[in-house]
Amino acid sequence: MLSFENDYNTGAHPQILARFLETNLVPQTGYGNDEYCTSAKEKIRAAIGKPEADIFFLVGGTQTNAVVISSLLMPYQGVIAADTGHVSVHEAGAIEHTGHKVLVIPSSSNAAADATANPAGTAGKIAPAALRAYLEAYYADGNYEHMVFPGAVYISHPTELGTLYTKAELTALHEICREYKIPLFLDGARLGYGLMSKVTDVTLADIAELTDVFYIGGTKVGAICGEAVVFPNGNMPAHFLTHVKQNGALLAKGRLLGIQFDTLFTDDLYLAISKNAIDRAAELVEVMAKHGFATHSDSPTNQQFFAVSNDMMVRLAERVAFSFWENLDADHTVIRFVTSWATTKENIEELDQILAEITG
Repeated sequence: MLSFENDYNTGAHPQILARFLETNLVPQTGYGNDEYCTSAKEKIRAAIGKPEADIFFLVGGTQTNAVVISSLLMPYQGVIAADTGHVSVHEAGAIEHTGHKVLVIPSSSNAAADATANPAGTAGKIAPAALRAYLEAYYADGNYEHMVFPGAVYISHPTELGTLYTKAELTALHEICREYKIPLFLDGARLGYGLMSKVTDVTLADIAELTDVFYIGGTKVGAICGEAVVFPNGNMPAHFLTHVKQNGALLAKGRLLGIQFDTLFTDDLYLAISKNAIDRAAELVEVMAKHGFATHSDSPTNQQFFAVSNDMMVRLAERVAFSFWENLDADHTVIRFVTSWATTKENIEELDQILAEITG
């Protein structure tokens, strides 16, 4: 079965596995205080241009979102997110389980707030104008003291729909958050793929400058597991390690995460393997178009969406693994193909052959 199901359907980059073997029997202290975590943190600080940054390694994306967001909020606060955001849809109520509400901005509000009303430009994102309108409406409500306070803003880059924020959008969101004295948190589960997109004007240093906390995703970008949480201005919440442990998220063998990020941030490996996914995604779109499958939405990253007939979806699923995305109508479904650091040209060529046989 040829798989384009997701970007974590393989193990880890060979250089990471080699480092595990090289360091396997070297004794180290635990809980992220080992030499590999220390080295990885220094390399990340250098990459973002923030020597004062606080960095903490966690295991997975949902865990990271729940731990970070709950550490930022008071008991009476919630987090603002797009209604399509990962914390809104695909985390099984993990944020609500911590006792905090997800305050959603509907996609329709984003489109209305965008002067261009360009679906490709707003899909999955929070438009700055929509955020300002939400906050202004909240504080204009005479009963706001009886409501859940907006205590943080959550965005992802890339978004669930593969779209990207521009530097201007991040700057505007950051300024609004500063005005209202709430932190801006960027989910970077697929950050490498966003940074290497051919259309982005956002760098890792820009993200460090324009957010209050973000994370560098490893699970979907070459690591077995792991996310590097970055508080770029040395602004990690007090007793963050204790908060992490209380939530069952503290890894005793923290070296397992440190080794991976130390490897990924050596000789720009993280960016190099991310570029592979972007290059293969462009080839995948060309192959799909060659066989009559147009993209359903405009994604400049490694997630590509296609609307197909239900009959074609069934036939395709017999030989290719992909993800269901949404029902388009009674006869058509939107499906998602995802490339990764491990996708090869041979994978794309095999897809070409399969499509030729199915549609021929």
